[in-house]
Amino acid sequence: MLDYLPLCFNVANKPCLIVGGGTIALRKAILLNKAQAKIDVIATVVNPELRALALTSGGEVIIRAFAESDVYRYCFVIAATNITSVNQQVASAANSANVLVNVVDTPSLCDVIFPAIIDRSPLLMSVSSSGNAPVLARSIRSQIESTVPANIGLLADFIADRRQQARLALNDDESRVRLFWETVLETEITESVLAGKMAEAASQFNDFLNAYQSDRVIGEVYLVGAGPGDPDLLTFKALRLMQRADVVLYDRLVAPEIVDMTRRDAERIYVGKVRCKHSLSQQDINQLLIDLALMGKKVVRLKGGDPFIFGRGGEEIEGLAERHIPFQVVPGISAANGCACYSGIPLTHRDHAQSVRFVTGHLKGDSMDLPWSELVAQSQTVVIYMGLTGLDFICQKLIAHGKPGNTAIALIERGTTVDHKAHIGTLSTITGIIEGQTVKAPTLIIIGSVVNLHNSMLGSH
Repeated sequence: MLDYLPLCFNVANKPCLIVGGGTIALRKAILLNKAQAKIDVIATVVNPELRALALTSGGEVIIRAFAESDVYRYCFVIAATNITSVNQQVASAANSANVLVNVVDTPSLCDVIFPAIIDRSPLLMSVSSSGNAPVLARSIRSQIESTVPANIGLLADFIADRRQQARLALNDDESRVRLFWETVLETEITESVLAGKMAEAASQFNDFLNAYQSDRVIGEVYLVGAGPGDPDLLTFKALRLMQRADVVLYDRLVAPEIVDMTRRDAERIYVGKVRCKHSLSQQDINQLLIDLALMGKKVVRLKGGDPFIFGRGGEEIEGLAERHIPFQVVPGISAANGCACYSGIPLTHRDHAQSVRFVTGHLKGDSMDLPWSELVAQSQTVVIYMGLTGLDFICQKLIAHGKPGNTAIALIERGTTVDHKAHIGTLSTITGIIEGQTVKAPTLIIIGSVVNLHNSMLGSH
């Protein structure tokens, strides 16, 4: 059973009465004003801001005590005094006149209560506890607000402007029109609107409508940065697209908890990426993305860290672009940023490092092709991805090119996850420190004096 029937009340240019002239009355007047109501106020003393707001709305301010006959010319009355007997008098008068009434903080006297509102006009969302727990309703509203794009109202307007166009193009077929709009909400068109790219969105919409008419709809690919491991580091956009996908491609660098956050009925395809043993080559992955999109699928390619930082994301979108397949790239928190922060290591610091260098530490045979003379520069932090197997070689090379053996180094394994561990040492000692331990990938290496700050800057996560 519903305690209240949730409705949206059109009060634009309609007379509404607020009895009370203080802060509580002002809060209600602000809401009525947003809804373009004509606001009258009756009170013996009236807040100056409330007075100005009422007059601006086209209403009037009446300085006297409330009388029961006052309610008859209004469509809605609010009792907002701090005197219980007056509020009860207002409610009784409104009930006798069959006028809807709200009595602030007294649900038992209300025909109407004010929910906690999420305003993304013209899209409105509200949360109500039926007046029993307004703090809880406001808390849930905050949670919803954090997941709803701030400019979602632009999307509502965009759809409204094109509803008739879609109906005509699809011969007013109700079920087909509904399915069309459901599909639009899961395409790049939505993302373009939310990004404020209205001209681009309009062009995409027209192309999509034409393709939909002729059943030539092409899918879409989302390259999503899954971050270094902690699911809490995903962006809102990443989560939104993960819930949209028909197919999910993922590899070893993506935490299982993150894969589990994709749509439950989506097909999941593991594409390997274990060192020296890939279940699919990079070329095969690139082609799979193309094939799935041409089948009309919405495909998420989850990438550990950020897709464009040693993630080969650039290679994967090249083939998509050549075939004019829609795609989106969602940045993720890089392994370098995540691992460093969770280890209390600032990558830059005015007293230690004014630049950062990112390199990969793949061993090719027994060698590694890196610009060693550049990596030994002072006032620089060096971050090495995928350098676990070549750790001893890296340390020896840096020392041979002039880096002091007592330079601080951190080897971080499974960064940002519950198994996060930072092994701290120097170029001369780190291999000895981890000797005999089972260090599990993925790992990241940070070299430079900033590593010495890890104890003083380690917080909680």
